[in-house]
Amino acid sequence: MEEMNPWTILDSRKIYENNWIGLTEHQVINPSGGKGIYGEVHFRNYAIGILPLDEDMNTWLVGQYRFPLKAYSWEIPEGGGPLGLPMLDSAKRELQEETGLIASDWKELQRMHLSNSVSDEFAVIFIARGLTMGKSAPEETEELVVRKLPFEEAYQMAVEGKITDSMSVAALLRAKILVLEGKL
Repeated sequence: MEEMNPWTILDSRKIYENNWIGLTEHQVINPSGGKGIYGEVHFRNYAIGILPLDEDMNTWLVGQYRFPLKAYSWEIPEGGGPLGLPMLDSAKRELQEETGLIASDWKELQRMHLSNSVSDEFAVIFIARGLTMGKSAPEETEELVVRKLPFEEAYQMAVEGKITDSMSVAALLRAKILVLEGKL
């Protein structure tokens, strides 16, 4: 099957913009020929996730209240990386900011689109190894709890639905596959 765009955009207008996102409303003709609207959220940063693993297969999760969910969430260290900068540089900064950890060994684990039905948000997840403790420096919008735990416990939290953040779930499941394959 040929990959072609079945949508026709009749008109577009910017609804909202800030330093992190932009919202555009499109007047469209949908694939079945009907007229409608489509809202699109454009992200001004990459989503960056880091799964830190020490030599004993411990990891670190970050707990925080997530405003859009109106709920507390346990996640791998995550943040945004400016589109023009190397993603690994952003990952190194985020890991240290949120946990205080500094890693000497980095490997890309996963690339993914986080909610491709309404946004263009693109995520890259790294595994960080060779860890040493430094000083954390969370952003003013972050009130974080950092928890060190065995990787297997974090994996079980994802399997049991106690971790629902998509990048965290993807990172933990992908890493578990690598463990089972003897590649991690």
